[in-house]
Amino acid sequence: MSLNRARTGRMDFHYLVSLGGMPSAHSALMSGITTAIGLQSGFGSDLFILALGVSSIVMFDASTVRRAAGTQARLLNQIVDQLFQKHQLSQKKLLELLGHTRTEVFAGMLLGILIALLCHTVALNLQ
Repeated sequence: MSLNRARTGRMDFHYLVSLGGMPSAHSALMSGITTAIGLQSGFGSDLFILALGVSSIVMFDASTVRRAAGTQARLLNQIVDQLFQKHQLSQKKLLELLGHTRTEVFAGMLLGILIALLCHTVALNLQ
């Protein structure tokens, strides 16, 4: 969202609910939840280990399976564009921004951890 603002000069809240981009909202959410569980229940608890496993699966999926699907959608859109010039085909495009790069996933993970730590610190100071 902030990278888009720097590029266009305006806020675009669509990125908060989109399927790709920097940072990965999926990674931020899952790492934030996992960190909060670790802080609350202990980093050796069964619940933390479960959350860590689920977070790992979500982040792996975002950077591999969904990213590959986005790459394939981009290629199919190029093929359709070339065919459309010669034949009458549907102009409907496939969604290309589906997954994340490993950098986007890592940035989302760090963001989620930092937000969870900040919330935990604020909650401790309010007690």
